Amino acid sequence: MKSEIEYESMETKEASASGCSSIFKPPKRGEDFSILQALFSIDMFLVFLGTFCGLGCSLTAVDNLGQIGESLGYPHQAVSTVVSLLSIWNYFGRVFAGFVSEIILLKYKIPRPLIMSLVFLLAAVGDLLIAFPWPGSVYLASLLLGFSFGAQQTLLFTIVSELFGLKYYATLFNCAQLSSPLGSFVLNVRIVGKLYDKEAWKQLAAKGMARSMVKELTCIGKQCYRLSFSILAATNTFGSIVILVLVLRTRKYYGGDIYKRFRDEIAENEKEMALKSAQEMQMVES
Repeated sequence: MKSEIEYESMETKEASASGCSSIFKPPKRGEDFSILQALFSIDMFLVFLGTFCGLGCSLTAVDNLGQIGESLGYPHQAVSTVVSLLSIWNYFGRVFAGFVSEIILLKYKIPRPLIMSLVFLLAAVGDLLIAFPWPGSVYLASLLLGFSFGAQQTLLFTIVSELFGLKYYATLFNCAQLSSPLGSFVLNVRIVGKLYDKEAWKQLAAKGMARSMVKELTCIGKQCYRLSFSILAATNTFGSIVILVLVLRTRKYYGGDIYKRFRDEIAENEKEMALKSAQEMQMVES
């Protein structure tokens, strides 16, 4: 009895050791990764860091767009229009990123992460239009930011499924998407919010007023978001560079036939179904 328990204990330890070692020996790209294999992979780290920058900046811009319009002196009607335009272009970004990246991938073998890297740069341009505005520039900024925000989300869905397989797709996608609220918290609350309040304090002090004399801090003028959105533009550019590293790592994979495995699985399933049907027919005839 004792020897059996010892044997089972040794077997459990070996299985545990084997499981731990397999974490750092992931399958080929496109095959089904386990959750831990994906989370400990360099590719997932690059996806996480890139989306931390890209989606974090986009969420920050979306959250502040209404207040940006007010700070720049746009009337309430114009601010509502800008916010609505952002939602519309968000939709077009989702659709465009899906079918255009697919066409480019199949026809020219251009890695899908490269499209994501370019989308980050597009968002950086939108950030700069807010940091250094001119009359009407917020309309163009809402177009670029809305389009890039929608495109990033679609590309993230697809890249995670293509690199890590579909077996644990739901879990892995949500792990990758966790970078979005984290990025938004750091960039929106810790950077943009504090810099906006700092500028509002300066304007309040210039008027000789105390904080207790106003209900909420309000900043008016181009300087309110200049530094903060310059930081967002730099963050988006850094995110683009991070995704470019992923492009270099995956260019060979995307240069091949990434859908071959799925076609083989479909063909295998069809063969099994045909064989099963033939066996059932033979049983009926006999």
